[in-house]
Amino acid sequence: MGILKVDTIKDQDGNDIIQESSGTVTVGQSGQTVAVAAGATLSVPSLLVNGESVTAITLPTVTSISPSTIENTQTTITITGTNFVNGAIVNAISTTGAIYTADTVTFNSATSIDAAFTLATDGTYYIRVENPDGLAGRSASALLTVSDAPTWTTAAGSLGSIAAGSSINFSVTATSDSAVTYAYQSGTLPGGATVNSDGTITGTESGATAETIYSFTIRATDLESQTADRAFSITVTVGINNGGQFN
Repeated sequence: MGILKVDTIKDQDGNDIIQESSGTVTVGQSGQTVAVAAGATLSVPSLLVNGESVTAITLPTVTSISPSTIENTQTTITITGTNFVNGAIVNAISTTGAIYTADTVTFNSATSIDAAFTLATDGTYYIRVENPDGLAGRSASALLTVSDAPTWTTAAGSLGSIAAGSSINFSVTATSDSAVTYAYQSGTLPGGATVNSDGTITGTESGATAETIYSFTIRATDLESQTADRAFSITVTVGINNGGQFN
């Protein structure tokens, strides 16, 4: 919704009153908040707002942002909406009520603003845009999620070795602030090997006729769709009955 908050709203007779085409909203005391539908234009025959005469009030709207998920480091998001004005202030408002002002704001157009935020606390945030005239609009829902991307705990590099034709049983692990799943991303797995969503690599080796190092990348993805890739390898030996596993 949009919020119009001013020190004084008076008609020509000095009464605290605001008039819409759909009806009349009476403001009992100066400084009260009048809610107007986001993007609506409030038309008045004669109105003093903070001592200045106006005939229409148009509030900014916030409809979407990109990206919608960021980490705790400074990140720029693009805000899409309407009625933006150069010099606007942008806030991220946590669902807990905390308010954070953007580090920088770049005006692109009446429908696009870039805002850079450094938000140390994970959570979800509403986005609010306030034009220089004090008129403001806030997103109807908490559009921005601040979350930690997955962090690998299994070291990159060799996971170990297996003998040709033997069982494959390795595992990799990453952590995040939500559940993590795993998937093969690129490279070459030993024949018969499968990367499972729980981070295990299983199967029965097939196809190796000489000692071979298989190199591949696994992607960890959390519930916020944040990802982290890590490169691993498995060595398949031929003619030696040994194996190993390193996590």
